[in-house]
Amino acid sequence: MTAFATIEDYLASLPESQRQITDELLPLIEKALPGTGAVWHGHPVWSLGPAPGKSPVCYIKAYSSYVTFGFWRGQEITDPSGRLETGARAMASVKLRALSDVDADLFTTWLDQARDLEGATGD
Repeated sequence: MTAFATIEDYLASLPESQRQITDELLPLIEKALPGTGAVWHGHPVWSLGPAPGKSPVCYIKAYSSYVTFGFWRGQEITDPSGRLETGARAMASVKLRALSDVDADLFTTWLDQARDLEGATGD
């Protein structure tokens, strides 16, 4: 696995179709969680704690045919759209295969909820 020093390095390494997706996600994430992002375990993670991975809120992780946008406490997020898929522990995520899969209003709602959940019990 390639080690990336910054989120920008990680995103720059992606194919164009995935960069288009992450270019739409990044401003939404930065608005909800300004200055809290870092590369942790090889991909971008935004956390509320004093160091990367302490009180993590959300992440972006690219795979060969999609980008995952996920939340550590995603199963606690109210999601009337039904798009969040449950994962391990309390996590949930959505797979983004095209730029049209990014819903700014919905994702902003998720981000606000995820930030508030972690902020209520964070380190």
